[in-house]
Amino acid sequence: MSQFLLISGTFYGAWFWDKTIGALEKYGHQGRAIDLSGQGQDQTPLKNVTLAAMVNTVVAALTELPGPVVLIGHSMAGMVISAAGDKAPELIKMLVYVCTFLPRDGESLLSIERRNPKMIVPKSMTFDADQTVGTLMSEKARELFYHECTDADVASACARPRPQALSAFENPIHLTADRFGRISRVYVECTEDHALAIEMQRDMIAKSPPADVRSLPSSHSPFLSMPNELAAVLFRTCESVGLRRRCGGNVPAYRVSLDICTDCC
Repeated sequence: MSQFLLISGTFYGAWFWDKTIGALEKYGHQGRAIDLSGQGQDQTPLKNVTLAAMVNTVVAALTELPGPVVLIGHSMAGMVISAAGDKAPELIKMLVYVCTFLPRDGESLLSIERRNPKMIVPKSMTFDADQTVGTLMSEKARELFYHECTDADVASACARPRPQALSAFENPIHLTADRFGRISRVYVECTEDHALAIEMQRDMIAKSPPADVRSLPSSHSPFLSMPNELAAVLFRTCESVGLRRRCGGNVPAYRVSLDICTDCC
């Protein structure tokens, strides 16, 4: 059994993961999702929200769970889980990136986003007078995030967005080889993503290669559109990476949708 800690991205909160957690539990795993600072039901004033505050929230949650933990981040949360990995690698079994930002040392979310050939999300936001808080345009939400989701899921999601503190986008992160670098990393790419284009996902993968890459034919929100398939990928990823560890790393990395490596079985 593995313990999963799931972190949502910009504008939303822990409720995003309810369906996926339910599906993971059918595999005998345990899952918990938390709100980052200023997101979901967290009441931190947006002026006090920083990337460091978000990282501290994740590390605090990690210390409360039986570990080491499989830490999963979506969208913006890729920055957060990476920094948490460098801060507390002893608490983390694996980092899993679900159609998310995969940073290198010294990069910020904005520095990565500027490489995006389809930089749509910033153009779909309005900003306060100080340019410190961004809000998603409601009419853009479905096409960006939920174009494969049911009407009911879209209605539920669009009823709960939060403004986003932009300081978390601007802060670069520091990653070290002896801490962050010792954690196994897996990337789950979503090929039909309209918010973080697949070209951009694969550019990040090429620049910072994870141990494994999985692929889903999903929008930016696989936890809503295909939670059972996402849970299967997460489950089988943990199993296969564990197999490669036990066999001394001789099983090659591979790109699949739902297949599991059986080279060691």
